[in-house]
Amino acid sequence: MSTVNTVDFGAGPLSRAAALLHTLLTVEALFLATAAPGLAGLLALGPDPANLPLAAVCLTPLAPAASAALYALHHRGRDLTDLHPARAFGRGLRLNALPALRLWTPLSVWLTVIAFTLTHFNATGLPVWWAVLLGAVGAACLLWGAHALVLTSLFTFRARDTARLAAYFLLRRRSVTLAAASLLVLAAAVTAAFTEALTALLAAPLLLSLLRSSRPLIAETREEFTA
Repeated sequence: MSTVNTVDFGAGPLSRAAALLHTLLTVEALFLATAAPGLAGLLALGPDPANLPLAAVCLTPLAPAASAALYALHHRGRDLTDLHPARAFGRGLRLNALPALRLWTPLSVWLTVIAFTLTHFNATGLPVWWAVLLGAVGAACLLWGAHALVLTSLFTFRARDTARLAAYFLLRRRSVTLAAASLLVLAAAVTAAFTEALTALLAAPLLLSLLRSSRPLIAETREEFTA
């Protein structure tokens, strides 16, 4: 008499891969739909540095869209019988749109000031080391923003507490910060080599990579800063 081991439908590795692909495609489509007004305006703008303030305005919808996408990817089902990525994305958008904008708006303004200064640096008369310092500050702000985006997408903190935690984790979790830096460099390289549209089309896998690399940050926040 032989015994045959069986696996429930939807629990095998192929099913999990199909579930992940389905979730990524759904989240990507919803991300693009949510950010569409801003992305359309961004693609219509020329590369003139004078358009930087308008570009910052166009990028505003990306914060709620990215936050909702992170929420949906974090709460995704692992098998084909339990997939609700659209529902999770909608819930994430309702919960996180305003908190994400509260953090994104001042960050966007500050980054726009830095970018505008750097693109017109010759007119400032400042020494070159100021440009290097501004670039370093801008990079640090982007990394802070990546941590803040993860925190505000998965936890319910006040904006100032999220800001403090994001700054705390910049040095506390160097591996997470380095991983976020790698993803930002990759996104910038894809944008520079091809187009912003390709970076937008890769938003879901990039955000999933950010989520997975942020696991130590998420775990410590849950253990140390939540009841």
